[in-house]
Order: sequence, then structure tokens, then C-alpha cells
Amino acid sequence: MGLWHKYGWIAYGAVFLGVCGHASSEFVAVASGVKGPELSVWRFVLGGSGLVALALVLPASRDLITPLRTDGLSLVWLSVLGVTLAYLLFHWSLDFATVPQVAIMVTTIPIFVGLANLWINKQPFTAPRIITGTAAVTGVALLITDGYLAELAGSGRSLVGVFMAMGCAALVASYAVLVRPIVVKHGALRVTALSTFIGGIGLWILVGLTWGVWVNPATVFQRPWNQSVCLLTIAFFNTTLTQFLWIGGLAAAPDITRASYLFFLKPVIASFLAVAFLGQMLTYWQILAIIVICSSVLLEAVLPKPAGK
Repeated sequence: MGLWHKYGWIAYGAVFLGVCGHASSEFVAVASGVKGPELSVWRFVLGGSGLVALALVLPASRDLITPLRTDGLSLVWLSVLGVTLAYLLFHWSLDFATVPQVAIMVTTIPIFVGLANLWINKQPFTAPRIITGTAAVTGVALLITDGYLAELAGSGRSLVGVFMAMGCAALVASYAVLVRPIVVKHGALRVTALSTFIGGIGLWILVGLTWGVWVNPATVFQRPWNQSVCLLTIAFFNTTLTQFLWIGGLAAAPDITRASYLFFLKPVIASFLAVAFLGQMLTYWQILAIIVICSSVLLEAVLPKPAGK
């Protein structure tokens, strides 16, 4: 963490790599054949366990008791907020709204990070940021719906899912801002490990009580080999490594709002992965959307920081 704080570009790079991990998770999720809330339990129980194991291996982050002793209550409620409830809302929203609707709402996380940072830390959410954020969200909508914005229209039932997805984005963003002081105090790996593991246990309980699905992590190798590989990949690559880079990078970045704007690149990265590995071709609308999104992120990167920051 010290190196990340000393060299801000390393923190931004960590956030970008974390976004790459988020962007590739959909491909692994589809390949696993496990959908819905059950998949989220596999991800966070195994992924959280992987983070705890990684923390215990490294001497600098081996002490997991001190964060619990000094900030245990905060860690528990933040984990429930930013992992358990957020990802429960995310998966539940897919029962009501379409994938494009949910994807667009979740990709507004950077906007909510800026608003949370304004409310909690009094860091200005300037007009240029509002403009670049709005442009990026518009580009995401174009990219995900392939230009047919009418696909976003839906019934009253779909609005329930949209508001759930929006709630997920707001919870994840608030968590990222609120957990930052604890991460700075104890280190990214220790706090991320504890938070992800606690949130995963919360998901295990909620999904078990709500859907009657009690995931047994010990059975991961009893499944078909391709499904086991996918579950392990989404747990340890798309969750363990990704969460560490994403949360740690945001906490160490000189400007958390600016760093969070990299999340807008998630659908862009996913599109290029589809081209590279699935042989899909980009349409003119998608190319236009990618230009809009990348231009918005680039403008945010080069614009002067708010005064006093």
C-alpha cells in the first residue's frame, strides 16, 4: 500500500486491472453454467477464502486480528453493505429487469462514488465530471443495447429490477468510499480479505434462507471438471485478485472519483474480449459508443483536479 500511495499511477493501474477482472467475469460465469444467487455465493465464499489465505501467507498482512479488534464493527456492517446486500440486489434484479438494464445501472458506480465522496468527504463533484460521467453512461447505454435505446423501456416489473440495480451501484460506491480510511489504516489486502470473506458468509446465509440453496464449497471438485474450473476461476481470479486490485487501488489512488471512472471501461473491455475470444464483430453503434466512453475517461484523466486536492 505504501508504494501505491507514493506512486499514484500504480494505484490507477491496479484499479484498471481490477476492472479487467470484473469485465471478464461474465464470460466465466456463462461458461460455469451456474447462475443467479448461487453463483454469487461460490464467488465470494471461495474468493474471500482465497484472500484470507493470501493475507496469511504474506508476513506484512498476516495479522487479521488487529483490524477486527480496532475496526471490527465497521468492517462487519460495511461488508454486509458493500458485498452481501449489494450483490444480493444485483442478482435479484436480474429476476425483474433485462441484462442490458441491469448492466447499465451497475456501470453508473463511478457517478455514485463521486456523489458519496461529495457527501462523506466534501470533495467537489465538479461540472466537468458531471459532463464526462453523463457522456460515459450514454456511451455505455449505446454499447450494451447496440444503439437501440428503446430496449431500455419495460414494464413496471422491470422498473423494480432497475431500482434494485441502482441500489447495488449506490451500495458498492458508498462502500468503496467508506472503507477507504480502514484500508489506508490496515492495508488493502487485510481489509479486502476480511470484508470479502465476511460479505461472502452473509451471502451464504441470505441465499440459503431465501432460496433454500446452501452452497457447500467442499463439493467444488465433485462437479463436472469444466464447471469446477470455471467456479475456481471466477472465485480466485475474478474475485480474489480483482477485489484486491479494485478496492486497494481505489483506497490508494490520489483521487478516488477519478480512479473510479475507469469502471466505465468495463463494457469496452468486455466487448474486445468478445471480439478476441468469441469471434464477434463490433457494429458501427458499438464503435461509436467505445469512442464516447474512452474519450470521457480520457478527459477525466487530463482535466485539472478539484482545487485543494
